[in-house]
Amino acid sequence: MSVTLDTNVYVSALQYSSRSSHLLGMAQANILTIDISDQIEQELVRVLREDFGWDGYRLRFLVERLRRLTNRVSPTRTVAVVDDPDDDRIIECALAGGSEYILTNDKALLRVGEYEGIKIMRTADFFALGRER
Repeated sequence: MSVTLDTNVYVSALQYSSRSSHLLGMAQANILTIDISDQIEQELVRVLREDFGWDGYRLRFLVERLRRLTNRVSPTRTVAVVDDPDDDRIIECALAGGSEYILTNDKALLRVGEYEGIKIMRTADFFALGRER
C-alpha cells in the first residue's frame, strides 16, 4: 500500500509523537510505502526550521532518515485542484507515486475527498480502515 503524507502529518509525527508516528514505523517495517517529492521535503524542512526551531544538524538527520524510509518521486504533471499551490504539490506527488491515499489534516484537501482514485483522508480515518478489513 502506498500513501503520500501532507506536511502537517509529518510535523505531527516528528514534533508531537502522535499516531502519525506509526506511519513512519510502518514504512520502516516495509508494511507501507510513503511517496515523497523534493517539494514536500523542502516544505517540511522549512516548516520545521522556521516554525519549530529545528537546527541544521537535526534537519540533516531527518532528511537522511526520510531518504531511507520513503519512495522519492518526481512529479511530471502539474495540477490546480485547491487554492494553495503547496496542497497541489501533495496531489502531484501522490499521482506520480501511484499512491492510494493522501493523509492530511488540511481542510481544503479533505474537502476534495478523492482525486483520480486517490482517497484523501485524515490519519485516524486511514487507521480505521485497517480495523474494517
